Amino acid sequence: MMTRRLWLGAIGLAAATAAAGWTPAARADGGRAVPAPAQDEPAGSATSEVTVLAGGCFWGVQGVFQHVQGVTSAVAGYAGGTKETAQYETVSSGRTGHAESVRVTFDPRQISYGRILQIYFSVAHDPTELNRQGPDTGTQYRSVLFPTDDAQAAVAKAYIAQLNDAHVFAAPIVTQIEPGHAFYPAEAYHQNFLTLHPTYPYIVVNDMPKIENLKRLFPTLYRADPVLVAAAGASQ
Repeated sequence: MMTRRLWLGAIGLAAATAAAGWTPAARADGGRAVPAPAQDEPAGSATSEVTVLAGGCFWGVQGVFQHVQGVTSAVAGYAGGTKETAQYETVSSGRTGHAESVRVTFDPRQISYGRILQIYFSVAHDPTELNRQGPDTGTQYRSVLFPTDDAQAAVAKAYIAQLNDAHVFAAPIVTQIEPGHAFYPAEAYHQNFLTLHPTYPYIVVNDMPKIENLKRLFPTLYRADPVLVAAAGASQ
């Protein structure tokens, strides 16, 4: 079965969006400046930390974090389901429990987990949409954080409450927090998709604006040269 994103590339952007009753103007994302988290992880001596997050198509989420200073790796993949069903065509059914996710490895001496979340909520996706981002619908596109330890889970919970209490968004944040799930890297052809295919219609409309918003809203954290997944790195 041809997936929606490949369908967009195959028959052309105009025809696809018209058929879906969706227009690029409706999806244009100006990003949103959100306050920094009041609660963050304490400074430590660790040089590397990992977290997993999801917010729609992993092409754009991966692309955003590959352009963030302090991020040493951003791998597209699946989380929330089992190893046996962690394949793109199976996950695309929406029945595996997986969400298209990105495993972000970062240096906490350069960027904190709280700042990672600030970018996630302001640039990477719309956290008021639970099972939809842009033209993509289904539980595999849900807004969800997969913290890798209790400290991350506490920061994420406090930050969501902070943003909701401040009514930063017009609607409540619906992002879920699901600790304790394994991450499974996606197929090699999904890695670095935004960088390798910047003129692909889906990328042009949905994801390149996110990179511009990152540069505009977080100029000191933006890196022009993305940190890419090596051919062997996707399977690690």
